[in-house]
Amino acid sequence: MCDRLGCMHLPDFQAMDFSRRNLLKAAAATTLTMSISGGFLGGAHAASATASTIKSTHGSGFCNLNIFLSHALQTAKDDGVELQFINTPTFAEQVTFLGIGQVDVGLMPYTSFIALFDAGAPVKVVAGGGIEGCVIVSQPGLDSPEKLKGKTLGTFQLDTLEVMPFDYLKKHGVSFKDIKVRYMGSTPEAVEAFKAGALDWICTIEPYGTALLNDVKGSHKLSDGTDIYGKGYTDCVLACRSDLIKQNPTGLKALIKGMMKAQAMAETKPEETLTKLVGPYYKTSMENAKIAMGKQPAVVDARSQTQFILDRTDSLVEMGYIKKKPGRDAIDWTLLEEDRTESWAWPAGMGPCRDADLCCRRLLFAPPRASAGRSSPSACSRGSGNCSGYGV
Repeated sequence: MCDRLGCMHLPDFQAMDFSRRNLLKAAAATTLTMSISGGFLGGAHAASATASTIKSTHGSGFCNLNIFLSHALQTAKDDGVELQFINTPTFAEQVTFLGIGQVDVGLMPYTSFIALFDAGAPVKVVAGGGIEGCVIVSQPGLDSPEKLKGKTLGTFQLDTLEVMPFDYLKKHGVSFKDIKVRYMGSTPEAVEAFKAGALDWICTIEPYGTALLNDVKGSHKLSDGTDIYGKGYTDCVLACRSDLIKQNPTGLKALIKGMMKAQAMAETKPEETLTKLVGPYYKTSMENAKIAMGKQPAVVDARSQTQFILDRTDSLVEMGYIKKKPGRDAIDWTLLEEDRTESWAWPAGMGPCRDADLCCRRLLFAPPRASAGRSSPSACSRGSGNCSGYGV
């Protein structure tokens, strides 16, 4: 989950003008200033990015692991692309910067993307971010959905961490209107409020969920999302400006390819990966980072989650966040699929799987080809404990 910092309410996307003529005006009006080579934000519109630079916003959670590692190691540099981060002061700017063209791509909750798309922003989902890792935790004694009526939920507006409690209550026949909702400024703030008893229940991310269950004696884990959505449900996605797909497909493919390389390293060399990320990118302990990495894997190939993402729009409509459901055209896996089949895929001989789920993910995201003398993806079977024959 992408940690939210500093802003409790998102702007009214419907009131924003995402047309080209307003991009320069939006850039001039923004209050954020920072020193970046090439001038303020490197140009007013993402389309001005050169073939060698892609600018991105990001969150702070473990669904960002692949893009963080790609940035740390510049994994796309071999293909002539530099990944440049544009840091934003609040979650609101993280989302709106993509909508108004201040950046080329952004890794964000799929719910925030859908709101941008519904408001008319020229954006598309092109790859995945992270899966699972969301947890609903309640105070001692609140061990059932019925007991949550009239109680205060701590969450973030228009976030997967708000949609999941909505879906959880709906599944158990409780109306979202029967609870109180408090929108928080950041995950650490929400966690401390829960510890202090200011919140009755909370939807948070790992490693905070596990930490709360350990620190608040008698607290309950009501859901980790898998009981609602099934295993492997998506959380965050990589979204881009639609014109980037046509204007710089080579650069965007290089970024996705670099994120795939990062995922391969994270799965085969987890200790080395965390050594590079804890501190500069994750302000947490190595122990907590290991928990989070195991419970919220970062997965680039989210094609299997297409229908899940589109189905979640039903909840956003019911919650009043969007007026109509987006169509399949909101998602474009074309460059991801080209990366899988043309230039790069999971290396053969990756070694033993750490667990059956990891093995299954490699099978699920296998390139749709098998050539003479190479193993078919079916060689990686659930629970086999060995992916050495997995390749392309």
